[in-house]
Amino acid sequence: MLTPIDENIWIAEGECVDFYGFPYPTRSIIVRVEGGKLWIWSPIALSPELKTAIEALGTPAFLVSPNKIHHLFLEPWKTAFPEAKLYGPQSTIDKRDDLSFEPALEHICPAEWGSDFDQAWFTGSAMMDEVVFFHRPSRTVIMADLSENFSKDFLKENWAWWQRPIAYIWGIIEGRGYAPFEWRISFFNRKKLRAARDKVLAWQPENATMAHGVWQKGGARAFLEKSFSWM
Repeated sequence: MLTPIDENIWIAEGECVDFYGFPYPTRSIIVRVEGGKLWIWSPIALSPELKTAIEALGTPAFLVSPNKIHHLFLEPWKTAFPEAKLYGPQSTIDKRDDLSFEPALEHICPAEWGSDFDQAWFTGSAMMDEVVFFHRPSRTVIMADLSENFSKDFLKENWAWWQRPIAYIWGIIEGRGYAPFEWRISFFNRKKLRAARDKVLAWQPENATMAHGVWQKGGARAFLEKSFSWM
C-alpha cells in the first residue's frame, strides 16, 4: 500500500477517478517530518487499510493540495484527522470555500513544516497554477499535473481506443512527460513560468514524482529538462 522512495518518504497509490470521461490514477506522497508529524500531499481516498498504514507512520499534521484539481479527498482526511491543517494555493482555497485553510501557498514553504522542503509556484496562466515541492533529504521533486507520464500499459488497460491517441498527441506519455495541452497553451506569461522551472532545475533533483504516470527513481533532472521543454 505504501511504497518507499527513500527514508521518511512514501508513495500511496489510489484508484482511478473520472476526469471529464478520462480515467486518471490517483497518488499521494507522505513525508514524515520532525516529531513524527506527517505531511500528506494530494490525499487519495482514505480507506480503513490506508488509515491504519498511515497511523503506523505517524500523525497526519499537514494536508496539502498542489492545485485546484487535487482537492477531492481533503474533507474526508480532515474529518478523520481534525487536528491536521489544510494548505493549498489561493485557487484551491477559492474552490473549496467550505474548508478552512492556512494562508495560501506561494513561493515560500510554511515555517511549521520544518526545513525539509522547498517549493516553486508555477504561475502565468489565467486557467491554472500549481505549487511544486522539493523534499531535500531524498532530493525528490513532487509534482501534480505539470508532468503526466502515462505508460502504454496503463493507457491500453484504462483508456478507450479513441482516447489513447489524445495522450500521444498531447505528449502525456512515458518518454515525454509533458503537461496536458490545454495547460501548456494557457500560460501566456512565460517569464513567470520559466522562473519557476529554473528554480526546480536548480534543486538538482534525483527523483521526480507526479500525480499521474510513471515516477522517476533517479535521473530526475534530465527527465524534468525534457518534460519542461515546452516552457
